[in-house]
Amino acid sequence: MTAQGRFITLEGGEGAGKSTQIRRLAEALRGRGHTVVETREPGGAPAAERIRTLLVEGGTESWDGMTEALLHFAARREHLLATVWPALESGSWVICDRFADSTLAYQGFGHGVDRALLDALQAAVLGDFRPDLTLILDLPVEEGLKRARSRGGLEDRYERMGIEFHQRLRAGFLEIARAEPERCIVVDAAQPVDKVTGAILAAVRDRLTDS
Repeated sequence: MTAQGRFITLEGGEGAGKSTQIRRLAEALRGRGHTVVETREPGGAPAAERIRTLLVEGGTESWDGMTEALLHFAARREHLLATVWPALESGSWVICDRFADSTLAYQGFGHGVDRALLDALQAAVLGDFRPDLTLILDLPVEEGLKRARSRGGLEDRYERMGIEFHQRLRAGFLEIARAEPERCIVVDAAQPVDKVTGAILAAVRDRLTDS
């Protein structure tokens, strides 16, 4: 399915700067002649955006971890069917703000949902589909939460969860990267923004050599 297009995901904890870096990466790829679709999870398609509201707004205890996982995978299926797979089939490059690794980090490492359940959901929803490249933006939890809280807005449900939760998230993302080094690259997001961009562009150039 990705023979023509490429699927790049950006992951990381709250406040890691993914949105800024996605815009910069998309601009760079368009400058090289690629058609680029920027999208996000949860969301990225009309039905998935409705589920997003349930997940990112409201009280921190609105859902337990398993319910969250089910909602995320339901949104993900809609996103893949409506946005990601059609774009890749048309030859576009797709850059996504969060994907399945976030579910493993947030609901698995963060909330303690059984890994076997998450793996089964992933197999049912994704089959053997995976990103071509995953960039994990890493920075200390306290700095990330400080950045995230400075943004304000309604979508702060996860930001309001305890510091221990966010520490488990960070450890989870780093463990994912260690387990799949052929797909994942960790980028130091505590660097100045321009240096983060440079590291991302270098990673895309090195791993996706026809970019």
